[in-house]
Amino acid sequence: MFPTVARVLDLDVVRRGLPQVVAGADRLQRPVRWVHISELPDIAGMLQGGELVLTTGIALPDHREGLARYVGELAEVGAAGLVVEFGRRYFDTLPRALVNAAEQHGLPLIALRRELRFVAVTEAVHALVVNAQLEELRTSEAVHQTFNELAVEGAEPAEVVRQVARMAGLPAVLENLAHQVLAYDTAGRGAEELLEDWERRSRGVHPAGRTGHDPRSGWLVTSVGARGHDWGRLVLVGDPGPLPGEEPHRHTMLLERGAATLALNRLLVRDRESLERQTHRTLLSGILTHALTVSEVALRAQALGVPLEGRRLVGVVLRQRRPPASAALEAQARLRDFTETAAAAVRERRMSALVGALDDEAVGLLVALGPHDEEHASLDGFAAALGRLLGEDARSGGRPATEPVVAVGSSVGSVRDARRTLIEAVQVADAALHDSPLPGARSASYYRLPDVRLRGLLHLLRDDARLQTYVERELGPLLAHDAEHSTQLVPMLRVYLEQGRNKSAAADAAHLSRPSFYDRLHKVERVLGVDLDQVESCLSLHVALLALDAVRR
Repeated sequence: MFPTVARVLDLDVVRRGLPQVVAGADRLQRPVRWVHISELPDIAGMLQGGELVLTTGIALPDHREGLARYVGELAEVGAAGLVVEFGRRYFDTLPRALVNAAEQHGLPLIALRRELRFVAVTEAVHALVVNAQLEELRTSEAVHQTFNELAVEGAEPAEVVRQVARMAGLPAVLENLAHQVLAYDTAGRGAEELLEDWERRSRGVHPAGRTGHDPRSGWLVTSVGARGHDWGRLVLVGDPGPLPGEEPHRHTMLLERGAATLALNRLLVRDRESLERQTHRTLLSGILTHALTVSEVALRAQALGVPLEGRRLVGVVLRQRRPPASAALEAQARLRDFTETAAAAVRERRMSALVGALDDEAVGLLVALGPHDEEHASLDGFAAALGRLLGEDARSGGRPATEPVVAVGSSVGSVRDARRTLIEAVQVADAALHDSPLPGARSASYYRLPDVRLRGLLHLLRDDARLQTYVERELGPLLAHDAEHSTQLVPMLRVYLEQGRNKSAAADAAHLSRPSFYDRLHKVERVLGVDLDQVESCLSLHVALLALDAVRR
């Protein structure tokens, strides 16, 4: 905020006096809060600290003890430095006792070899001080306005961190209490260099207080949290050594304002997913959309504590079979709870995985299996833990438990192929999302591509115009009849075919008397112009119904 002694000596008005530093040359970065002109030997009692004292020395003591006491008192009150002008009391050199005392106390001592108008020096320095204070106010106002807007808008943590890095000109990192990276901005530097071995490096930085600078690492760190509960740290990553010039104050203000915005936004959006889930979701989305490169995904996942390189990766997608109809906010809360339950199941099984929402109804996982992890046992254990936790949540909330669809893609051996296993899991989940378990599923706890069979193929072809034309040709008249007359003939046909063309069993499944059910089947035959006793007609209609499900989904 204030100019340093070195900056004052570099002013034109001071350089005309031919200044010479005779002691305390290593303390010239001290800030100068004000300039004070005085000839009094006991001036220290009138100072508050940070003043640069100008004197001709005309009234200074003659004896060594008096000069030492004079310098000692200036140092004790925190004076920025002492400037002595030649020409009145001293002419070529300053007393050795004065120089030695200044060196001993670390007080910058400057001799002016040519006379100056002291008032011109005070005017120039005070102009610097006032300008610095105005600049500080402008900077503070800019920081205040920027982070107020971010708080009002409920900005994502990544945007807050980006603003901190931009305004500081240094990389900024938001981490949780486990020293895992939640958001970062490199400020134009290399991400790999910034995040490499982050957890180990971060654990070694322990600044005193809530905000502190660690000269060994160059990090400026502040705690993030509210109401006495910290949940992370915000870090400005600088170079080793002390922060230069006025940066400690400015950077501290900026960092603490960013941390306050992060804490406030977290309090205001309690119904949103946790920061960990947001970060995992961003990585999963980056994999699926190619928004992140392979190296970025591996680096960021490593910083999150989920190493992907050198692991077998398996994509998993979770869907609830019958999500209850609800308002948008309730649906978001339900998806958030579903995601957190999946993350809890991962932790319970001590698995390593990215876990985050993929859309409004699905939760995605990228499971990283180690060399000693057996794939089926890991997935089976996860599915069992998920089902149990969902059941406990349902019972505690007084709701019936719903069995989730757990769809699994083929395992891959590199991060480059992670997108393939995730997309396969999405396709399997969409195909397996049915009112009843798929017949012939190989695993009782999760589905894979071979389990979805014909339904999986139709799901892959659902956007093909030829499949859509086929559905309309086979079922169009029946769908139109139901829409026009408010009948339920399509559901009756579905029940009949799902019961293996057993009319008695189908009538029981439809909760109708046999005559009533038989009458509805006859209406289906008349509307479609088919004979439901023909196996090929029923097969064609069953495929059309499965295709209709795929197209609608």
